[in-house]
Amino acid sequence: MHPVSQDPIILLNFTDEGAEIFEKITQRNIGKPLATFLDDEILQQATVQEKISGGEAQITGAFSVEEAYEIARDLRIGALPVPIEPVSQRSIGTALGEESLNRSLRAAIIGFLFVSLFMIIIYRLPGLLAVISLSIYVLLVLFLFKTVPVTLTLSGIAGFILSVGMAIDANILVISRLREEIRSGKDVKKSIEEGYKNAWSSIRDGNITTLMVAIILFFITTSFVRGFAITLILGILVSLFCAMIVSRGLLFLFEEGKPAKEKDLWV
Repeated sequence: MHPVSQDPIILLNFTDEGAEIFEKITQRNIGKPLATFLDDEILQQATVQEKISGGEAQITGAFSVEEAYEIARDLRIGALPVPIEPVSQRSIGTALGEESLNRSLRAAIIGFLFVSLFMIIIYRLPGLLAVISLSIYVLLVLFLFKTVPVTLTLSGIAGFILSVGMAIDANILVISRLREEIRSGKDVKKSIEEGYKNAWSSIRDGNITTLMVAIILFFITTSFVRGFAITLILGILVSLFCAMIVSRGLLFLFEEGKPAKEKDLWV
């Protein structure tokens, strides 16, 4: 309140930059009206009495306490409304979201079955063992998704499905090398060792480059793409473990005995 007239007054405080600008404006406009605009409309208008310096000013006039509170509220930092223009808008109903999720899961299951069938038909016993390893991979990844936890959006499911392909790709590289060694006359045990040794560089380089891209996507993109990136990152790491440890252990279970003597099961 004004100490003499008891009329409401509004006190203003400026930053250093604002104080400098306001001082120049008031110096040029002494005796002239200075208005405050909001949404292209005059919010408040006052006459400049003198040059105002020091970063502080006050507004006086014939307004009520309620009007003073309203003006102060609109002038307060952060209170002025900022125009927002929508860049994109997407509305997804529960039915549509459920349908998309069901289709994605159906695609994942069908893809897994086709990959399993292909591996067994083409690669026989090693292919069957690779499918077992792939099943363990799926269980481990889903366990991680639950533990981390990871929200499986549609983009996340896409990353998971892609990581399944990466997981089986490593097994195919090893099995192809293994079969080459068996055809050259080596026994199954030696062929498994040589197969992993010769395939490791290709597996390592392919997974590292994909992992680098997934990490970049996670840090510089939006949340939708981050869901894809995080599931792909987890999938790649688990696929390396399953291909190099689980599949290898399963293959060595059959490197002796009758299965090892049946070359048709391996090549």
